[in-house]
Amino acid sequence: MEATVMSQGSKVDTNGGGGGRRIRPRYRIETRALSYVLPPRGASFLWGGAKTKAEEGRLLLRGVTCEAPPGELVAIVGPSGAGKTTLLTVLAGSADPARVAAGEVLVNGLPMDAARFRRASGYVPQDDALFPALTVEESLVYSARLRLRAAGGAAAAERARELMVELGLRHVAASRVADVSGGERRRVSIGMDLVHDPAVLLLDEPTSGLDSGSALHIVKMLRDMAAAHGKTVVLTIHQPGFRILELIDRVVLLADGAVRHHGSLDFLQSRLIATGHAIPAHVNVLEYAMETIDSLKPDVAVATTITTASANRENNVAPVGPGLASARRAGYANTPAAEVRILAGRFTKTVLRSPQLFAARMAQSVLAGAFLGSIFLGATDLQSRLGFFAFNLTYLLSSTTEALPVFLHERRILERETTRGAYRVSSYVASNAAVFLPFLLAAALLYAAPVYWLVGLAREPAAFAYFALVVWLVMLTANSFVACLSALAPNYIVGNSVVAGLIGCFFLFSGYFVASKNIPRYWVFMHYASLFKYPFEALVVNEYGGARGARECLASAGGAGGICVLDGAGLLRQQGMREGMRWSNLGVMLGFVVGYRVLCFAFLWFRCHRMRR
Repeated sequence: MEATVMSQGSKVDTNGGGGGRRIRPRYRIETRALSYVLPPRGASFLWGGAKTKAEEGRLLLRGVTCEAPPGELVAIVGPSGAGKTTLLTVLAGSADPARVAAGEVLVNGLPMDAARFRRASGYVPQDDALFPALTVEESLVYSARLRLRAAGGAAAAERARELMVELGLRHVAASRVADVSGGERRRVSIGMDLVHDPAVLLLDEPTSGLDSGSALHIVKMLRDMAAAHGKTVVLTIHQPGFRILELIDRVVLLADGAVRHHGSLDFLQSRLIATGHAIPAHVNVLEYAMETIDSLKPDVAVATTITTASANRENNVAPVGPGLASARRAGYANTPAAEVRILAGRFTKTVLRSPQLFAARMAQSVLAGAFLGSIFLGATDLQSRLGFFAFNLTYLLSSTTEALPVFLHERRILERETTRGAYRVSSYVASNAAVFLPFLLAAALLYAAPVYWLVGLAREPAAFAYFALVVWLVMLTANSFVACLSALAPNYIVGNSVVAGLIGCFFLFSGYFVASKNIPRYWVFMHYASLFKYPFEALVVNEYGGARGARECLASAGGAGGICVLDGAGLLRQQGMREGMRWSNLGVMLGFVVGYRVLCFAFLWFRCHRMRR
């Protein structure tokens, strides 16, 4: 008789199927003679370093055969470098299939469809990727809104409250993630992957860095989930204590990528005794097994060989049918517009609660505008004003690099959440850009107001509005430029160096230091790609164009009162500028903003698509 179990949080399906209950079958995960090859090193890829044949062919997993049945807590253990995390990554469907040298992974007797399986499972890596500025409750609510279908604010909040009770986090619900303990932060990470009630939960070192009490609490919680709700729970753990061992149903003991034991701890103890070992009273059986692991031969790793059919009959595990497969892969939980709205709300809270991004940036805009205005106070000569325009753009384009670490941190979260099917990459890029529009507009106005009037530029409201618009577009361009490079840079040091170097090149080829006609032909493309060129020309045309600029004398023969030899119109002709550039340059700047965001999307999509494969 085919049986399934009702998972926690299952609802009555009233939208189809005759009003029957929508239930989820349990999942049995198996590997058969699985071998996994060492992936290429990042350094060799980035810097072109050669890889030896021995390095390229090294096996991280060697003929691994194991299984994780539903309703049990399975622990992957072994010494450092044994291949624990690699095996867990393969079981989670997150490994590169091209690196599987031999063997296969089965889910309920069928070959694993990695993309489909990732949507039905939860995977918690060893390092936490959380927003430190959000509270514990907000983190779970946003995760619920992104992962659950038709989960409005009330439904997501209710699911978050259920999880906080289950995870023991109710007392820190209003605390920011950055302020809670390591054990509580680990439980938040687990909760983020439990909001959609996955049938399979895989965790990499969930007790790492925790005290014995916190570690025991987490493992006991996972054991209760597996037993009460029929979940398949697999974790990696390093040298667990006696009390934690009592909660583990079966272990997969690895050494040098090969299985040395697969089964219960009682069976492991009997194997050790059968080989003539006497386990000391003060040492647990698993710790002793790792000390004497050479006595456990790989060829007797699996206690029993269970066929898929008998396994399904014994544990009431139903194969994954086409109907369920289609439902599991039916797309994202929200529409693109809803995803943008949810992600924008989450990022807005992060920005408002990050002093270096909001309060400090607003204060910096006011102070920098006042300071720069006091230096160029009442500047009337042409050289001083052109120098002000150049330095003004230098400051604006170089002052937005503080967003680089934020982009890099969010990229880690983006890769994890999109890999598990939480939302689309395009929704993230659109929401990020939408949040920065009003934020940078406020910063632009706070900066432009003092500096414009202190310097004594054209005393016309329309000219000031245009100046503020140029400042805003420059900030948006720089922000999009940093976002684009953050999608490529491997870390902050490399990203910051590349951003600073390219901005320096843009300034050099802007036409301020070297006229465009004097730039070598093979470097002319940098002049037109420069982020300085177009706003600089726009500011000059705004100040010296039109009827007012034509009346302004910039240089006269014989001193003051002499014949005017250069007016605003003459300056524009001399520099190859014209009045029409006032709006065409704004269009080019807007194109830069959109273009860099599109490139950012392309780079992020490629990253996430490569991980989803």
